[in-house]
Amino acid sequence: MDVDLVLAPVDGSDQSERAIEYAITVADAYDADVHLLFVLDERLVKAIDEGAVDADTVAEDHREFTEMVRGRLDSDGVGGNLDTSTAAGFSPTSLRQSPGSVILDVAEAIEADFLVVPREPGSNETDEAIGRAALYVIEYASQPVLSV
Repeated sequence: MDVDLVLAPVDGSDQSERAIEYAITVADAYDADVHLLFVLDERLVKAIDEGAVDADTVAEDHREFTEMVRGRLDSDGVGGNLDTSTAAGFSPTSLRQSPGSVILDVAEAIEADFLVVPREPGSNETDEAIGRAALYVIEYASQPVLSV
């Protein structure tokens, strides 16, 4: 199997942080790059739009998480590049858009070769969009998927 790019969707949950550990391991095994996809939950996007949550604070959280992952890549001696993107895991105008479909759309757009997703949400936290999407990703991904 040829893996050049590992996509790791994250949502701020402990499960997505754990999935990053596996994504780094896969990237190391294949000398691949890692792409973090920050998937924003519907409630978080709505709170940002309403001014209840500061968008700069969310962006800073993403930067801190990215730096933590970059540090892990460096300390583990993983030589690949790290890229990031952010996407809303829903659409108020398209019922077909869900966290799972967003993950798969990004995977195709960036030509990811391997996906690592959390298996399930660890709690009822509002920002844990990815765990609820894992089954969809597993069922419909054209790439290999590791669900942890």
